[in-house]
Amino acid sequence: MFQGMNFAPAQLPGELEALRREVREFLNAETDWHPNSDFNAGASPEFSKRFAAKGWIGMTWPKAYGGGGRSFLERYVITEELLAAGAPVGCHWIADRQSGPLLLKFGTEAQKQAFLPGIISGESFYSIGMSEPDTGSDLASIRTSAVQVPGGWCLNGSKIWTSNAHLNHFMVTLVRTAPATDNRHEGMSQFIVPIHADGVTVRGIDNLAGEQDFNQIFFDDVFIPDDHVVGEPGNGWAQVMSELAYERSGPERFLSAFRVLAEFGKSLQNGATESQARLYGQLVAHLVVLRRMSISIASLLEEGLMPDTEAALIKDLGNSYERLVPEVVRLYLPGQVPKGLAQALEECVLHAPSFTLRGGTREILRGMIARGLGLR
Repeated sequence: MFQGMNFAPAQLPGELEALRREVREFLNAETDWHPNSDFNAGASPEFSKRFAAKGWIGMTWPKAYGGGGRSFLERYVITEELLAAGAPVGCHWIADRQSGPLLLKFGTEAQKQAFLPGIISGESFYSIGMSEPDTGSDLASIRTSAVQVPGGWCLNGSKIWTSNAHLNHFMVTLVRTAPATDNRHEGMSQFIVPIHADGVTVRGIDNLAGEQDFNQIFFDDVFIPDDHVVGEPGNGWAQVMSELAYERSGPERFLSAFRVLAEFGKSLQNGATESQARLYGQLVAHLVVLRRMSISIASLLEEGLMPDTEAALIKDLGNSYERLVPEVVRLYLPGQVPKGLAQALEECVLHAPSFTLRGGTREILRGMIARGLGLR
């Protein structure tokens, strides 16, 4: 137990091993995708629909909206298996992890009825509209704005680093709906923006791997009806902070480099030097500690708590770990590098720079942790 934080010991119930086996059987039967070394890099609408047919999207949501009414710990098991397998989860990931929970917490009944079923069926995919050009990590400095017009709002501006927006249908977007004051967090609202609406332009951005999973989105006089406002106008900042707690606490914050670790372990099965064995043991032990902390947070979510500070700490520690894995493994490669390890390492090295940026940089996270502990 950290002072000011709650990492009470928690374990996954033994009966969840049956669910784990079921997920593995499902993934082993899937043959039309290549395992990725970063959960954000693989996206397949077809896979997401087959996955949804198993009842594994929105599985913790109320049955009244088509959800599974299951536990956060069950979802945790499924998430682990998806990440370990390198499954192409990019299409449904954001909607399942945070857009749906945001609507459950702040959305109107009409919004829940209108938007949640499509997410649960694996037919509606969502992006995050937070970051903007020239704002860096200062989310409070956003300039995308909306003004009221008859029946809704007129939206103008731009968002950037919107993963898989070229494949998605909606984006929950943070915009300024009132002029900035001394309190920079006031006057913001969240909109559900249809990505294919008139006035919306999606422009791909190449990443280091030559892929276009990132995008910049432009809004030119886009009409947003009143029933697409999430929560209360002006409450956007508080809602975004709640949303980010879901984004920062999951196992994806330390399993992005898991394939590198797994392939490195396989390469050592026929003999390892003392230094290779020591490194592998250290990395596995590090992973086990992060996993236990993350499971503790999942148990808090199961109790209805919102562990914002703990989630920020997990993300900071986890991102540092998944940046470390490819950096050190490449220094201890076996004499003849197996194809699987070489491919996983090459892909991970190209994606790794984004690990400590998405969902909040290290500096932002450490500021949040300090505030949560009363240190600033």
